[in-house]
Amino acid sequence: MGMLVTILAFVVVLGVLIFIHELGHFLVARRAGVKVLTFSIGFGPKLIKRTVGDTEYALSAFPLGGYVRLLGDDPKEVIAPQDLHRSFLNQSVSKKMAIVFAGPLFNLLLALVIFVGIFMMGVPVLTAEVGEVQEGPAQQAGILSGDMIVAIDGKKVTQWEDIRGMLQESRGKEVTVEVKRGEEVLTMKMTPVQKEAKNIFGETQMQWLIGIAPKGTIITQRHNPVTAAYLGFKRTVEVTELTIVGIVKLIEGKLPANTIGGPIMIAQLAGQQAAQGFLNVLLFIAILSINLGVINLLPIPILDGGHLVFFAIEGVLGRPISLRKREVAQQVGLFILICLMLFAIYNDVDRIINTPKE
Repeated sequence: MGMLVTILAFVVVLGVLIFIHELGHFLVARRAGVKVLTFSIGFGPKLIKRTVGDTEYALSAFPLGGYVRLLGDDPKEVIAPQDLHRSFLNQSVSKKMAIVFAGPLFNLLLALVIFVGIFMMGVPVLTAEVGEVQEGPAQQAGILSGDMIVAIDGKKVTQWEDIRGMLQESRGKEVTVEVKRGEEVLTMKMTPVQKEAKNIFGETQMQWLIGIAPKGTIITQRHNPVTAAYLGFKRTVEVTELTIVGIVKLIEGKLPANTIGGPIMIAQLAGQQAAQGFLNVLLFIAILSINLGVINLLPIPILDGGHLVFFAIEGVLGRPISLRKREVAQQVGLFILICLMLFAIYNDVDRIINTPKE
């Protein structure tokens, strides 16, 4: 049963990500007047296909990707004279860039929609109620277990995570903390202490601490559409920035290469999230969608980012890059992607082999 859940979750997660990405290319291409020949989920032999209008819609054998085939995206393709105006390569640079950029953009928009929806449905959060009070600034100021922190430096606190962020913003300077004790609101001043800690990338950074721990009370926090839209946009930006920083750290060698995961790891994680509930699956799709969008914008030939570089150069030079140079670049890009995929699968297998059995 567990394996079945994992497989179904993997198919659903990957299918949604691929569909949304290719839908971006498809819709903008149609809007730009470009003829779409094929819209396929998956690569290889077509298992199911149906032609509607000018476009063949297909579900293909290998689900690790998809593609939208446009008229004229192959420079060697022979195009009927009456269709030349609908050829992809005959469009302006701006239109070609818009069509290419639409795929990653739709992945980011999918994450935004999911985050907004989740904030409206409600997310479990730790309340700002104090549990343990340790030796430090909070204890010296008079904070007691059971106090509810309601504001820091005049900014409203609604959950425990707000406290962390506001203390970080203080940069070790004195803060004014308002706490609710019973029906009374007390105002206290304290100076956070600085302590070295590791961030998610294993780097040392300073934290601002006052010596308190949460009581552990969890509530479901729901937001109106306007607030949810703001929080959803903020979360999308945060995850996007984190993804970019992670890629940079990998390139710099500051993040272990064995953290790279492939389809097996995605399937395992999808199964784990499915077991935790629908909300977890949605969050997983949102984070993966952002990762897919950012990775596709890398300036590697064969990826959307590589095509954007080609078209940007075309815009500067006033002419396309020669076919031979593009072919060589595409071959190099394909080689890089194959190497990365093989390495990711190697990491997946290595994790399975070396994970201690319970």
